[in-house]
Amino acid sequence: MPRTPGFGGSPESGSPDNPVLITEAAASLEDQHRARVRKYLTLMSFRIPALLLAAVAYGMFANPWISMAIIGASIPLPWIAVLIANDRPPRAKDEPSRWDGRRDDIAALEAREHRIIDS
Repeated sequence: MPRTPGFGGSPESGSPDNPVLITEAAASLEDQHRARVRKYLTLMSFRIPALLLAAVAYGMFANPWISMAIIGASIPLPWIAVLIANDRPPRAKDEPSRWDGRRDDIAALEAREHRIIDS
């Protein structure tokens, strides 16, 4: 009797080393955190080599503009790394949107008269 491919995508799935995926549950918070840390470290690992490359470029070409361009390109890396690492997983299609676009609540607050307090 042939087995259907499971988590590993091979006919040998279903063993303790290669379990069958039986749920569509989201990744655990620990797995999500680990993935975000990995993304952050990957992006930040380009920063120190970029600074070293700027020093080498200045030594080779004696042109400060090349070195400044390399350093300038490495300046936004921490900001980009933090934004990407703090991003949440994509929203599932069945997850409801919290904002429906109606502005009735603001119009209701502005439409009524407000009491003025004299001192």
